[in-house]
Amino acid sequence: MGVNEALLVLRDGRTFRGEALGAQGETSGEVIFNTAMSGYQEILTDPSYRGQIVTMTYPMIGNYGCNDEDVESRRPWANGLIVKEAAPYPSSWRGRISLDQYLKNHGIVGLQGIDTRALTRHLRDQGSQDGIISSAELDADRLRQRVQALPQIVGQDLVKDVSVQQPFDWSEGEWKLDRGYSTPPPGRFKVVAYDAGIKLNILRQLRTAGCEVTVVPAATTTAEILERKPDGVFLSNGPGDPEGVPYLVESVRGLIGKVTIFGICLGHQILGLAAGGRTYKLPFGHHGANHPVRDLATGRIEITSQNHNFAVDPASVAGGGWEPTHLNLNDNTCEGLRHRELPVFCVQYHPEASPGPHDANYLFARFTEMMASVKRAPDGG
Repeated sequence: MGVNEALLVLRDGRTFRGEALGAQGETSGEVIFNTAMSGYQEILTDPSYRGQIVTMTYPMIGNYGCNDEDVESRRPWANGLIVKEAAPYPSSWRGRISLDQYLKNHGIVGLQGIDTRALTRHLRDQGSQDGIISSAELDADRLRQRVQALPQIVGQDLVKDVSVQQPFDWSEGEWKLDRGYSTPPPGRFKVVAYDAGIKLNILRQLRTAGCEVTVVPAATTTAEILERKPDGVFLSNGPGDPEGVPYLVESVRGLIGKVTIFGICLGHQILGLAAGGRTYKLPFGHHGANHPVRDLATGRIEITSQNHNFAVDPASVAGGGWEPTHLNLNDNTCEGLRHRELPVFCVQYHPEASPGPHDANYLFARFTEMMASVKRAPDGG
């Protein structure tokens, strides 16, 4: 056995032998696949990947290295990374270190040199499932026994692991090629953003759209939010099962009808549950930067960035004033909801485009327009 050998063993016993990538050791989590061709550093630092091992379907990853700017949170959160081949000598004027070194620096165990197409097809056909990557234990039979004891992601509260503990204000604007992260315009709206694992580019987009943003922990109550007298409340993305965070569902239920609300990803699912609906686990989730979504009002097709394992059943909220607004064209799942009378809407995908296309960036303007409309109302909202 080579000193760099590593194994991936899945819950159903499927085993892949490859080469260690990043930190030596062992990691476990739900193994999923992501179809993006780039954005690996944003993916690693997206808190929504807490509890998951990410398989990149594109064969060459790491071409442009890693830097200090392309991060979506205070640290990487993915449990592990699997690639076909990690570029050992990245080439980019923005790159500072290789992907392998970045993973080592942050203690992330990875795997390369396996047939990621075969792994992706297996996960597509059999569904996402728990797995272990190990360069410390190379006995597949012993790893198969251990993987059976791993906890299921359904019902877990992973939000508590990634949410901040204290509120803070955000002031940084979007990134510009010629000057890096910019100073945004003065804020016109006061927005409180729930941090269930919020991506930094969401905060940058809100700030650039003219929002003064205060980020609060996911456990913040309805009363504590309303004490701040916000113009709007933002519900962030985050990891795991939305039913695992009933305290956030309860808080949001108390805010509906009292303040303008915009939710993304987990925030969309939380709103669905708060509206009395139900969510369910997808077979292998939606992870990537190339998912087609139809806007049901306009018929326009958006290519979107996505990262979620659960979906809202739109029929479960029908009759309460809610209606679906967007549809996933790959599997016809619900990608958006809105209330017909109240200033509340949400989408399942990621309009902040980090990584991913910018087709849906207009949704941040829709949020500010909705807050402005409420302010103009005779009763002041």
